Amino acid sequence: MGISLSKGGRIDLSKEAPSLTNIGFGLGWDTNDSDTGVDFDLDASVFMLESTGKIPADNYFIFYNNLNSPEGAIAHQGDNRTGEGDGDDESLFVKLSKIDSRIEELVFVVTIDEAHQRNQNFGQVRNAFIRMYDLDSNKEIAKYDLEEDFSSETAIEFGRLYKKSGSWRFKAVGAGFNAGLQGFVDKFIG
Repeated sequence: MGISLSKGGRIDLSKEAPSLTNIGFGLGWDTNDSDTGVDFDLDASVFMLESTGKIPADNYFIFYNNLNSPEGAIAHQGDNRTGEGDGDDESLFVKLSKIDSRIEELVFVVTIDEAHQRNQNFGQVRNAFIRMYDLDSNKEIAKYDLEEDFSSETAIEFGRLYKKSGSWRFKAVGAGFNAGLQGFVDKFIG
């Protein structure tokens, strides 16, 4: 069991896992029974940001339609359209040594596909988490369980992996937004 993070909590990977080179990020959730009449489809995405707070090119936005970053540093393991079962619902693999030197931050988000059309929000989602683990040993490094009730939000920024003073650090964010995936696209692209 790794470090349990609270909202705003941070860890320095050079101290907590100094030999770490390949990281797995598992994101998970369960949905409540709802009367929307439509299944939930939650999607994990990553935005690879430069120091400007923007992605350098469109292919640095990793999601279900672009599963790999151009330099091979991030590999999205595919879209889980149901969230069925225990454990990670969607996973992303990160190779630290391959991250483009321009990239300062990776922003991990989860959004509900067609949330407004389906009358769905994160208030209908429970047991949401992001966990970070060593891909080579499968040892969990840290986990952040979202405990807030996001009763109207359709998108959540789960966490950020960022560079500071030459080392990678992770911050548990847990911020909700109402603009879905498009809100993040508008913020980080262009």
